Amino acid sequence: MIFDLDGTLINAYAAIADSFNYVMRKFKLKPLSGKSIRGLVGWGDKSLLQPFLSRGDLKKGLILYRRHQGVSLVRKSRLYPQVKELLGFLKQKGYKLAVASNRPTRFSLILLRHLGLENYFDYVLCADKISRGKPHPQILNTIRKRFRVKPDEVLYVGDMPIDLQAGLRAGIKTVLVGTGSSSIRELQQHRPYLLLSEVSRLKRFL
Repeated sequence: MIFDLDGTLINAYAAIADSFNYVMRKFKLKPLSGKSIRGLVGWGDKSLLQPFLSRGDLKKGLILYRRHQGVSLVRKSRLYPQVKELLGFLKQKGYKLAVASNRPTRFSLILLRHLGLENYFDYVLCADKISRGKPHPQILNTIRKRFRVKPDEVLYVGDMPIDLQAGLRAGIKTVLVGTGSSSIRELQQHRPYLLLSEVSRLKRFL
């Protein structure tokens, strides 16, 4: 079982918006609403900032953003309901659990440790450790090969169309949840293997 982090298990949107607007203020740019920023999340922090900063400012902006995230994630991130109960149930049933995130490794680990999820997962792989992030299937294929399982022995859970695209390209059944940056109505149009209002409902399905 492979999980995305942001929007799937963890609500870090307030922390992301806090750090994003901190960078905007540093460059004397107009801050965005939390709703607007939420819609931009999922492609990695560089992609988040790139449309708003010049090429010359992007490197400095990323440094500022990541430095701020180290603090903001701890202060403003939380789990979605019953996430620990779900992961505990899966471990009891003998599932191997992994994380596949476009978020950099350092910050994924900060979130997992701070929110008490680190010990549930057998493997964590983030886009900065591979050559191509989601929607490319590399991250899912790498995890699957590590555990020596076939595509039909894996279920991937995410919250965005790019998660579904990655899953389809990897030949892996993909579940989408409506707690991320895409609405249930938007996700329905992409026809995932299963669509849930929140990740805790996966337990009943299994």
